Amino acid sequence: MTSHPLFAEGGHLVIAEGLVSALREAGHQATVIRTPQNRFGRQGAAYLATWLTDVGQAHDGQPVDHVVSFRFPSYAVRHPSHVCWLNHRMREYYDQWPTFVQTLSTRARFKEGLRRRLVHATDAYLLSRNVTRVFAQSETIQRRLDRWGRIPSTVLYPPARPRAYRCDRYGDHLFVACRLSPLKRVGLVLKALAEPVAAGIRCLIAGDGPEREALVAQTRRLGLEDRVEWLGSITEQDLVDRLANCRAVCYPPSAEDYGLVTLEAFASAKAVITCADSGGPAEMVRPEVDGLVADPTAESLAQAMRRVMDDQALAERLGGAGSTRAADFTWARTIPRLLGG
Repeated sequence: MTSHPLFAEGGHLVIAEGLVSALREAGHQATVIRTPQNRFGRQGAAYLATWLTDVGQAHDGQPVDHVVSFRFPSYAVRHPSHVCWLNHRMREYYDQWPTFVQTLSTRARFKEGLRRRLVHATDAYLLSRNVTRVFAQSETIQRRLDRWGRIPSTVLYPPARPRAYRCDRYGDHLFVACRLSPLKRVGLVLKALAEPVAAGIRCLIAGDGPEREALVAQTRRLGLEDRVEWLGSITEQDLVDRLANCRAVCYPPSAEDYGLVTLEAFASAKAVITCADSGGPAEMVRPEVDGLVADPTAESLAQAMRRVMDDQALAERLGGAGSTRAADFTWARTIPRLLGG
């Protein structure tokens, strides 16, 4: 079970669907159930609706033996065998709180502060009393669980979604694939490309989101129109093809929960360029082994880009190590832990 805003997609949905696919291949019956998320001020209704959701039987009348939830408020569902494989709680009320409240009036800050305390108390109860066990999808998530709630968890990194990943070549461009939102820091990628040291480097960017218009405008301001190509939303096959043909993947988000594209790049034998404060990707990437970890500045990121674009042998060595690392993360190893939790 997971939740998500209407008419949107996200990495946790890819993981959930990957789990369902792997479960079916292993001979289980499985499906993804999306619970409501709701906007600010209506979170309580979403938690209550999820709490009241009856998942005792599947649509064919067969009993449901096990539930795996992913994020707020899906872990509010009640079931005697319920493991939470946590992607994240409502981050505006946790690690993003300082940034979130900056834009609020005094009155709104007071109201949201009350809601925040209520959500913290509810999450603490649900994640300690309503689930059998909590797995965190990264060390970053585990640290947040410990900081806010002292909730014990075990790190279990999700494997890449079952796809025919491959490496065709180490092309002449970098590849970015993510939702175009502030936390993904695609604007930092553009600033890095505008650095003198990154002159001539091409970058293909796949994805859509609320920042698209602003980012395209930034591309024009920085004079990058001839070096940055906006692909928009792409199909799964196109994603596999793009990964197969780029030189490396650039993915420098801010405090990302996990960042599935990191492992997808590794599965495609491609190095990942990320930043030291990028959360999950920075955990996965071993500096100088299967990727490069830059400081979260345009200059440092540009230097990393330059290195991998000027040295194909480096890109191949890092990508090969990434491919070996990706092989360590399999659904065959993951499923027993989730079902035996």
